Amino acid sequence: MPELPEVEVTRRSFADRIAGARIVSAAMGKPLRWPLGMAAEALAGRQVLAVRRRGKYLLLDLSEGLLLIHLGMSGSLRFAGPDEPALGEAGKHDHFDLQTTRGLLRLHDPRRFGAVVYVPSQQDALARKLLDHLGMEPLESSFTFEAFREGLAASRTPIKQLLLSGSVVVGVGNIYASEVLFIAGIAPTMPAREVRPRKLRALHEAIRVVLAQAVEQGGTTLRDFSAANGMEGHFQLQAKVYGRDGLPCTQCGSPIQLLRQGQRSTFYCARCQKA
Repeated sequence: MPELPEVEVTRRSFADRIAGARIVSAAMGKPLRWPLGMAAEALAGRQVLAVRRRGKYLLLDLSEGLLLIHLGMSGSLRFAGPDEPALGEAGKHDHFDLQTTRGLLRLHDPRRFGAVVYVPSQQDALARKLLDHLGMEPLESSFTFEAFREGLAASRTPIKQLLLSGSVVVGVGNIYASEVLFIAGIAPTMPAREVRPRKLRALHEAIRVVLAQAVEQGGTTLRDFSAANGMEGHFQLQAKVYGRDGLPCTQCGSPIQLLRQGQRSTFYCARCQKA
């Protein structure tokens, strides 16, 4: 599943190229997770002002209204400008085409858990339902240690599962949660409120550093993720615990362990990650 770094990499790969473009046409393929909320052809004539991100949602600000795009489990965007090779006819897994004066933006989503939703503004009830519950953005200055500590203070939820929930901080998906907990030396099963202050500060810093590094390295490509320009990510090449069960820990040499938490795989070092 594309996580925050992958979504941010996707945004950066086409945001500047589509900004200022006028929509020529729009077309929906098979139904996605939620309906578009309007006739696709009614988008024609509007201008794409900017592309923002909130959590794992891409927000396309239009001259009238807003498009929210979520990549779901297997979705990816492609953008081809007028001087680039054409994307060709939409295939069976291509479910949204936005043709603009600066190029074609296409959503490819084999499992169709993604979504493209139109709302009149970010204050619309649907937009607020999707966005208002999201936690702090880890790459922004508002993600302070004090706010992070306060968000964890009363929770008995295991720290890894709380990170995955996105209620305190967004974007720490399964891969990155295993990595930051290893760096901070925190057991993934530790109740959030019991994490000691020193390790909590280390976790806060690890989240900022790891997610920033993942963005700079193009995200993580385990199966088929690539940005809107077709480039794959490379963060997986430096993973210290994720996907390394049975292999020696890079710090102590003990075998990396695998456990299931909420149907998700957790990778950790039992020796390095203690209470």
